[in-house]
Amino acid sequence: MDGFNRRDDAGARVSRGQLRHHCAAARDDAGVRVSLSCALFRMGGRRCPGVFAHAAAAAALSHLSALLVNDTIYLMLTPLVIVVIRRGKLPLLPYLITLVTSANIGSVATLVGNPQNMIIGHFSHIPFSQFSRSLVPAAVVGLAINFVILRLGFRNTLRVAAIEREPHAIPTLDRSLFAIVCAVFVSIFACFLAGLNLAWTALAGAALVMVLARRDTHEVLKLVDWHLLVFFAALFVVVDGLIDTGLPDAIYRHLQPVFGSHVTAQTWNLTWFSVAGSNIFSNVPFVLVAGKWITRFVEPVLMWKVLALATTFAGNLTIIGSVANMIVVESAREHLEVSFWDYARFGIPITILTTAAGVIVLLLLR
Repeated sequence: MDGFNRRDDAGARVSRGQLRHHCAAARDDAGVRVSLSCALFRMGGRRCPGVFAHAAAAAALSHLSALLVNDTIYLMLTPLVIVVIRRGKLPLLPYLITLVTSANIGSVATLVGNPQNMIIGHFSHIPFSQFSRSLVPAAVVGLAINFVILRLGFRNTLRVAAIEREPHAIPTLDRSLFAIVCAVFVSIFACFLAGLNLAWTALAGAALVMVLARRDTHEVLKLVDWHLLVFFAALFVVVDGLIDTGLPDAIYRHLQPVFGSHVTAQTWNLTWFSVAGSNIFSNVPFVLVAGKWITRFVEPVLMWKVLALATTFAGNLTIIGSVANMIVVESAREHLEVSFWDYARFGIPITILTTAAGVIVLLLLR
């Protein structure tokens, strides 16, 4: 049965990957990215203050990352952000850092916001709606802190910045295809909230989009990063083998006195241990190992949520804190070189303050 559950969880990631790639391809074909950039340029007349654009970007990115896996947001929207900001003659660095940090923070709000949340949902069996009731408020507080830190850090740059709108052609949107994708997307999340199986729901949605879109499925499947899927499958095998050796249990026995016996002490100790572990070992492998310890804590459900929050927000610590961060930096390399300190001077305080505030929210809502 355990093997079946693991295959079921893997099926969720594969099917969601197919759906995301298919939707991205459909939207690219329909010119949605450029249409979105045109909509952004239409805000506020001829000139739009950089501060307003910064706030709008943070809000939009955080909402999208909660509904789609954050890696999808980085891959899909980094080129869009670069095009919009360069065309609008705005400074690129504030918006790239906003893209990374806002998408990371927003992704904690749901069980499908990022890979580690999916794993936690599979192992913990926490209902989709129950998870979000606790993590959405934590994400909102984190986003507010994130915006204030970036706003203060870039106050001089954003004060004088304004979008310069230039006339350009707006591509035609395939409205019928876009409507199909949106309808299926909404239906999938309705099923998630109803408590249906995440894997089979995502697989059904992916199949439905592929049938209704009436596009060449071979072209769609070419967009799936099969190498990445094989990498994650191999990662699960390696980590499972590590767990079978008994090493994680031995580590926990040594750490148990450090974690303490009171729920508050356990919460804070697990939080900072998870932040450190996620940056040393990467968040997905760390969650796979640390997940074996959660049932031994005083309040396991709370600790699952703490693990989700800490490992997600830990990705904002440094430029190499997550693979997604490096995706954004590499995508923008030809336009802007982001140094380790350029990012860390914002990432470190953002991670510490958002994590601390998020844990307080979880403790208050438990």
